[in-house]
Amino acid sequence: MIETNFWLFLAAACLIAAVPGPGIFYVAARTLSEGRASGFASTAGTALGGLVHVVAGSLGISAIILASAELFAVVKFIGALYLVWLGTKTFRSAGRALSLESEPVGDRRAFRDGVLVEALNPKTAAFFLAFIPQFLDPAGSSPTLQFIVLGAISVILNTLADVVVVLMATATRTQLIGRPHLMRRLTQGSGVFIAGLGLSLALARRPVQG
Repeated sequence: MIETNFWLFLAAACLIAAVPGPGIFYVAARTLSEGRASGFASTAGTALGGLVHVVAGSLGISAIILASAELFAVVKFIGALYLVWLGTKTFRSAGRALSLESEPVGDRRAFRDGVLVEALNPKTAAFFLAFIPQFLDPAGSSPTLQFIVLGAISVILNTLADVVVVLMATATRTQLIGRPHLMRRLTQGSGVFIAGLGLSLALARRPVQG
């Protein structure tokens, strides 16, 4: 890989990671509604889901999905329905007793949800396929390996940004934990926001294939 390409990629990837996107908002909403442990579990889940897209992109699977209007629609609507279901579930759980830390079972569920939410988002696949190839060295060895390495670096940077968001959301939640009414409203708002991410995904259009 050309060294100049790598440093250009790193600068661009850092900038993209710092810009708030659906992943950051999702992790923040889960942290605010369920606590720090759930936020970290969600972050780990979305990271693994991101790696799924990296591997799929390197193998050409993502390109096949994006090239097919039917496959894109199926993946998109499954992901959208899952987000809407999670948001509805979060909203309905707002009346339950809240604590600073989620239960272990909840953390495992948050990890699983994070994996599925990210892996079922075809917009993430489109991002990797549009972004990473710009920095590959066509004359270098194993473009597939280059794609995986750059994709993994991008996922790591995004995960670090998510960790910062989890810590910030945890601080906010800690200040409100002694105020049940506000916490209930905050949890309900988080649920509405997660469901809104699902609706936004449902309206996403398939990228135009060149």
